[in-house]
Amino acid sequence: MYYGVGTYEAFAHPEKPMGVDRKKAYIIGTGLAGLSAAFYLIRDGQMKGENVHLLEKLDLAGGSCDGRKDITKGFYMRGGREMDNHFECMWDMFRDVPSIETPNVSVLDEYYWLNKHDPNYSLCRATVNCGEDAHTDKQFKLDKESAMALSKLFITPEKDLEDKKISEVLPDSFWGTNFWLYWQTMFAFQKWSSALEMKRYLCRYVHHIDGLPDFSALRFTKYNQYESMILPLAKYLENHGATIEYGIDVKNVVITAQGSKKVAKQIEYVKDGKEEIIELTEDDLVFITNGCCTDTSCYGDQNTVPDLSKIKNGYGESWNLWKNIARQATNGEFGNPDAFCSNVDATNWMSATIETKDEEIIEHIMKICKRDPRSGKVTTGGIVTVKDSAENWYLSWTINRQPQFKSQDKDTVLIWAYSLNTNKDGNYVKKPMKQCTGEEICEEWLYHIGFPKEKIKEYATERCNTTTCYMPYINAFFQPRKESDRPLVVPKGALNFAFLGQFAETPRDTIFTTEYSIRTGMEAVYTLLDVDRAVPEVWGSKYDVRELLKACYYAIDKKSIEEIPLTFIEKQMLKTVEKKVQGTDLEILLKESGLIK
Repeated sequence: MYYGVGTYEAFAHPEKPMGVDRKKAYIIGTGLAGLSAAFYLIRDGQMKGENVHLLEKLDLAGGSCDGRKDITKGFYMRGGREMDNHFECMWDMFRDVPSIETPNVSVLDEYYWLNKHDPNYSLCRATVNCGEDAHTDKQFKLDKESAMALSKLFITPEKDLEDKKISEVLPDSFWGTNFWLYWQTMFAFQKWSSALEMKRYLCRYVHHIDGLPDFSALRFTKYNQYESMILPLAKYLENHGATIEYGIDVKNVVITAQGSKKVAKQIEYVKDGKEEIIELTEDDLVFITNGCCTDTSCYGDQNTVPDLSKIKNGYGESWNLWKNIARQATNGEFGNPDAFCSNVDATNWMSATIETKDEEIIEHIMKICKRDPRSGKVTTGGIVTVKDSAENWYLSWTINRQPQFKSQDKDTVLIWAYSLNTNKDGNYVKKPMKQCTGEEICEEWLYHIGFPKEKIKEYATERCNTTTCYMPYINAFFQPRKESDRPLVVPKGALNFAFLGQFAETPRDTIFTTEYSIRTGMEAVYTLLDVDRAVPEVWGSKYDVRELLKACYYAIDKKSIEEIPLTFIEKQMLKTVEKKVQGTDLEILLKESGLIK
């Protein structure tokens, strides 16, 4: 496997890999990573579809990319996905996945046209005082110390950030900036999250710093992630003969060492309460989704609190599978799951889906987001963060294009909300979110959008229906870690197996993204089959001086260097630099970026 850039590699079709006709593939897990691996086996690996077997414990594909309606309880959306125009692997795949809604159109085309016609941006990023605009006004409000610390983090080698928290590399003044408000709530980072992962995010999305305050950098699907991404991909696989076998609870993959080689020999699983084994040869490829951010999700509804009694550190089918595999390593080459799943107090948050048709509630929504949610277009343009709930639940909410589900009534609006702090009392509901029913969570949200207090109880009970989900491991991949804690997609010496998903390691890309899952699937297939076509490298904006200068300009709230507070020595140095670059391309670049006038 190798990386490449440009259209030469992107448009090429690889030759058929040697010996692929005698190979079979077993893919454990049908999240986006597993489905992507199946796609690449068929399209680029040219493996017969009937030789591709996906093994899924649940009765539905999609993993964490879910979205469903319970006919008795209501709509559930555990989360949502926001995309970037430089998700290179994602668009490489979806350009060849047909839409299931529009004939003779790809998922990429559908998505591209939608976001061209209805570009995303927010008109109110945060609120205070029960629905008033917090007037973040696209400003980052970074002080000099914080700006310098972020710059230092950007250029610090990853090795020097192993096991470090963000709080260890950024100053106290940073936590009060708009930059942190945007960053924390958009990506779900906490002070105790990994400094290494934050550096990756900074480097990966430096080209989007200007679009961070109002979400103009983002693109969204038409419907929920399950209907927009998973269903078309599953249909593609079905049409090519691949099979998804449900109710397969994989417990272990037996791996043996043969000299310097490591070979997967057996897949141990349980189906219908019976223990079974799949015997493997060296021609049988195994793709393992190790770990899952939505493992052990606990659901509630309008009148029911999620049952958290069975949650304990390190527990969950995906973690147990990974631990069983990791125990077989000779030198830690299969990763360290305990680094991620051993502190549910740090890795949890909770979401809710609020359903309403009420005109009065919708009027309050429109007052904040300045758009009609029933227009079929962008509504909030991303999350609206309740700034003055930071010391309480730290609530954010969003309304994506409606309808979010094809089956959704045209008058119904779905609001998705989440809170970073599940163990603190709300501003209005004086109890932790994780102890609340859907109705109580709706009350807290209604309070923060400025709904009359005397009506909150009645409307949360009778005019809304709210489902909830507590996810103990949703931020597990943000735990401080060493590079070796995540196994390589294809560990050194692995002959016929690979790891997939958010807990496999591939360089430079960022977890908690659709791109990361798809990239691991592509890299795994290309490596094990020796596909002679480049995997597109992670977009290189961190190496583009134009993007770096633009990011600096926007990070200091669109000021020139001359306008920022400098010491006497710094001013003298600046004069020297400006004199040196006069009449050069660098001067042109600095002027184009806005850093000098």
